[in-house]
Amino acid sequence: MMPSLSGIVEVVAILGCVSSSAYYLICLWSVGNFVRGRKIASLLDVHAFPPVSILKPLKGTDPAIHEAFRSHCLQDYPEYEIIFGVSDPLDPAAASFQEIQREFPDSRISLVVCPNIHGTNVKVSNLEQMVERARYEHLVVNDSDIRVQPDYLQKVIAPLRDERIGMVTCLYRGVAADTLGSHLERLGISTDFSAGVLVAQHLEGGLRFGLGSTLAFRKKDLGRIGGFKSILDFLADDYELGRRIADLGLKVVLSPIVVETHLPPYDFRGFLQHQMRWARGIRDARPGGYLGLVLTFGVMWSPLLVIASHAAPWSWAAAGAVLLLRFAVAMAVGNSTLLDKRLISQLWLLPVRDLIAVAIWIASFAGHSVEWRGEKFELNNGRLIRIDQK
Repeated sequence: MMPSLSGIVEVVAILGCVSSSAYYLICLWSVGNFVRGRKIASLLDVHAFPPVSILKPLKGTDPAIHEAFRSHCLQDYPEYEIIFGVSDPLDPAAASFQEIQREFPDSRISLVVCPNIHGTNVKVSNLEQMVERARYEHLVVNDSDIRVQPDYLQKVIAPLRDERIGMVTCLYRGVAADTLGSHLERLGISTDFSAGVLVAQHLEGGLRFGLGSTLAFRKKDLGRIGGFKSILDFLADDYELGRRIADLGLKVVLSPIVVETHLPPYDFRGFLQHQMRWARGIRDARPGGYLGLVLTFGVMWSPLLVIASHAAPWSWAAAGAVLLLRFAVAMAVGNSTLLDKRLISQLWLLPVRDLIAVAIWIASFAGHSVEWRGEKFELNNGRLIRIDQK
C-alpha cells in the first residue's frame, strides 16, 4: 500500500524534529566552547599594541549615534585614529561627527568626504576612499551604530599578533526601540543569528566570513585580495571581505568581546523588508548553508508533528522536548553569551519570531530583489544590480 499523505507528513516532521534537536544540541556545545574560550582570553596578558586606524563609513543618523561615536573615542589603547567617511558633505552624520570633534578636540579623528561613487555599494565605495587616508597597517571597520567597551581595541587587535590570523570579527547584541518590529529583530539576533555564527565557527573549524559589527585586519591582506574595490558591488560586503581573507589561507576568528547596536524603530513592514534583504543576501552568499536552515526550524516541525500524528501522546512529548531545547539555546546564546538583559522578558515572542523566520525563508526563494537605503536592487550571485525606477 502507498503511505497516506498524513503518514508522509508525519515522517517528514519526525525527521525535522530530530534534525532540529541535533542542531540545538550543537548550538549548546558551541556556546560552551565560546564561553570557555572567552575565559581563557581574559587571562592572557597582552603587551604589544600596534597603532590602529578605525574606519567608520556613515550615512544618515542612527539611534544613539553620538554614544556609539563617543565609545570609540574612549578606548584604553595607546595609539589609534578614527576616520569617518560620508559621500555627501551635507549628510546629517557629518553634524554628529562635528559634535564628537568638539567634545574630543585632542583625539585623532577626521572626516573624509568621498565624492566619487564606485559601484552599487556606497558604503564600500566610501571605504575605498577612506583607506587611502589611513596611517596605520592595522585596520578596524565597523558599522556607524556600533557601541563598544573601553577594552574593545585591545581585544580585537590582540589575535592579529599571530600572522596566521587574517581577520577578527565580533558577535553583537541589539538594543531594541519601542516597536514590535525592533523587538523581533533583536530577538532574532540574540537567539538565532548569533547561534548560527557560533555553530559555523565550531563545525567549520573557524569562520569563513566577517560580521559588520567588527572587521579587524591588516592593510597588506586587504591589498592581497584586491582592496575594497574588489567587493564594490556586493550586498554582503562584510561576508565577502572575511571570505576572501580566509581564501588567502588565513584564519578568521571570533573575538571574545560582544559589541552593541541600537536598532531602528522598525514598523512591522520595515522589519519584514530588512529580514528579506538579510535572507536573500545570505542565500546568495551561502546557498548550501541557507538551504540547510530548513533542518533547524524546530518551532515549525514540532506542532506539525502533533498535527500529523493526530495528537498522539508520544508526539506531544517529542514536540515538548524540541521546544525545550529551542528555549535552552535562546537562553544560552542570548542571555549567557550576548548578555542580553531583556531577553527573558521577551521570550514569549520567540515562537512568533521563529515562525516568521520560516515564512521569510520560504518567501526568499520567490525572487532576487531587495530594498536597501530606499533603492531597489536585484541580487546576482551576491552582487547588487540597481533596478531602474521610472
